[in-house]
Amino acid sequence: MATKTDVSMSTCIDSYGSAIGMPQLCTDWASNQIFWLVVTLVAIFFVLSRLALPRISAVISERQGTITNDLAAAENLKSEAAQAEEAYKKALEDARFEASKIIESAKAEIKQELDDAIEKADADISVKASASEEAIADIRKDALVNVKSVAKDITSELVTILGGKVDAKTLTSVVNAKMKG
Repeated sequence: MATKTDVSMSTCIDSYGSAIGMPQLCTDWASNQIFWLVVTLVAIFFVLSRLALPRISAVISERQGTITNDLAAAENLKSEAAQAEEAYKKALEDARFEASKIIESAKAEIKQELDDAIEKADADISVKASASEEAIADIRKDALVNVKSVAKDITSELVTILGGKVDAKTLTSVVNAKMKG
């Protein structure tokens, strides 16, 4: 005769000893399956909490530290770049100011050299002009003497050609009177 346990077992097992349908859904075996489920979950929890989670936590904190350090380094580099940019702008401004000073001094120097050259040229021109005026005065003086001489000679020749006699004293007085104006 079948006992109570045999009856309950008989609902999940056929006459040949194999399970009917899915053994996981057999209510007679549910308490046994729940017990092993709890034991397995507790074992997995202890393995994960003692081995895997500390490693994962260490990796996450290491990454967080790396990210924090990288952000801090980026901020430092950003501030250094801003300082470098300010230094560059100041250096550029100083260079422009220095260039304008150099240009102004070069202009002043060139103007001074030009003024000196103009003054020297004016002095040279003045010396040459006075020398030329002296030369012109000498030429005029010589020209007047030469004109008087030529005038005397021509007049003498004309008077002779026209058939007259020339008196040197009279000729000189006439030429001198005409030359004076």
